[in-house]
Amino acid sequence: MAEALTPTQTRQQHPEFGARCSFTALRSHLPLVWPAPPDLPPSPKRRYRSHYAYLGAEDLDTPRVWEELTDFEVLLRLVDFSPLRPVLAQLLGWTSAKGWTPFDPVSLFLLCGWQLTEQWNRAATLENLAKARYAEVRQRLGFQEGVYPTEGGLRYFLTALGQPAPDTAALITLPAYGDSPAGELPTQQLNHLLRQAVTLLRQHGFISDAAWGAATVCPDGMLHPAASHMRCTALTDTCYQPAPRPCPAREKDRQGCACDTPACAQFCQHAPARDPDARYVWYSGSNGPHPSPNTPQPRATNPNPHPPGHGVYGYKSLALRLMDPQYRCSVTLLDDFGPATLPEADHATALLLQLPTAYPDLHLDAVVGDAAYGYDRPLHVIYHHLHARRLIDQRAHPCDREQLGWVHRGYDDRGRPVCAFGYRFTANGFDAARQRSKWFCGQVCLRPDSRPAVTLPDVVYPPPECPFRETALAPYGELRNVGETFPDGTLRLVRDAPVGGAVWKAYYPRARNAVEARNAVFQRWGLKRLPYYGLPRNRALVALTDTWDTLTTLVRLCREASAATGN
Repeated sequence: MAEALTPTQTRQQHPEFGARCSFTALRSHLPLVWPAPPDLPPSPKRRYRSHYAYLGAEDLDTPRVWEELTDFEVLLRLVDFSPLRPVLAQLLGWTSAKGWTPFDPVSLFLLCGWQLTEQWNRAATLENLAKARYAEVRQRLGFQEGVYPTEGGLRYFLTALGQPAPDTAALITLPAYGDSPAGELPTQQLNHLLRQAVTLLRQHGFISDAAWGAATVCPDGMLHPAASHMRCTALTDTCYQPAPRPCPAREKDRQGCACDTPACAQFCQHAPARDPDARYVWYSGSNGPHPSPNTPQPRATNPNPHPPGHGVYGYKSLALRLMDPQYRCSVTLLDDFGPATLPEADHATALLLQLPTAYPDLHLDAVVGDAAYGYDRPLHVIYHHLHARRLIDQRAHPCDREQLGWVHRGYDDRGRPVCAFGYRFTANGFDAARQRSKWFCGQVCLRPDSRPAVTLPDVVYPPPECPFRETALAPYGELRNVGETFPDGTLRLVRDAPVGGAVWKAYYPRARNAVEARNAVFQRWGLKRLPYYGLPRNRALVALTDTWDTLTTLVRLCREASAATGN
């Protein structure tokens, strides 16, 4: 059996990879200019305490320099970040030249990127910025010797970036479907940075044409424990209201808090003051329809045990990842951030609806995700609004265990059609033009070794009354086409590829790898548990992390392509 190729080996064997992503291919295009919108007004500030300017990449012509430089330092030589200045000024909410003289926002953006990629805290970052050994980095960031921001200045930068701008924020309208009413969700303004970083990779060939022309995107959520420590699992918004206030813990027959002491005057003493938006959730560890075989059975002494998993008090980030099977890598297209109770299905739907505007030339082929997104509205939006294939894991329902019900409704517990006599159909592909899956029975009932999925009472097998037994009249037996819903009008189990089939196995494991790659970056950079307090600051931190993960992917692929071509 041939040994499977690693992602690096796969990329190096791709004919376009070395020709487009190596340093030799990029050399004539340097600097790679940050793709900011051309119609943005300039920053209203006229003077800064630092000033970023692109300083060239001549030293990269020496091969040994690549070994000495970090990915961040190589990125400073490949990319000209100057057009980012008006983008950051707008995100920071600067509208006037009056007031204090700030640091160049590009310098602060790069300083945050240096901190993230080097896995330092704020104090270590500012200490290293003043060291002589990092004089060249300091110069490329635009800081003058002895004139550096403070920790409070970096806190302000993140807080200002993470504050929503309600007067400029666009709203995404979620269409009503089934029991889900129409609603509106605000867009994540920091996605401008992420979108421009992805565009930079796309413009210079670091995302393959095949991945962009038939895109597979994967939504996924990640829980982040808060910097504050939890005191009460029943914490809600009302706990931060002035007394008197209701106690949600007491409503759940717990000890709770009477909130009748001076310590509870402004808000409950058990509510963390610096993380008022953090919430508690119980994470079971699996969104799939089938429980783990290792799950313990309920005991007679405890018939309702706590479900397996662990509690998390904090926040949730939600990312929309793009798979690139050709280069065997992935990048984040859009992200969102909120409390741990953030409803993933609705917010993922909002991110999907933003794709046509954020990336007009992206051609969406499939959306792959776990059962957290297997609700009617996201499935409807993927099919009806985005015209993509639904490869979302399925949610179980008690009715799926009633096998006799499979025959009456026409499909089994995995969404596979079942005939009137209990035999499963065989998949015959997906018609992309008509957006429907094709199924046929293949007259399987006539085979001597076949068994029905459901054996009906008072039926002779093989059933002589089946109208599709005659080969001359129906050579393939009964045919069925499944579009958005089954004939009974439900779409909970409708998928555009058989669950567990060859197509499913080709997509789903890669999608899990794509989202786990993002999880690994947050884990490696020490951001699984958030180091800062408050939702705005952590929202900005997560957005910057996704942006710098994308930018460092550019350097990593450039290094590998250069090694493959010997340049």
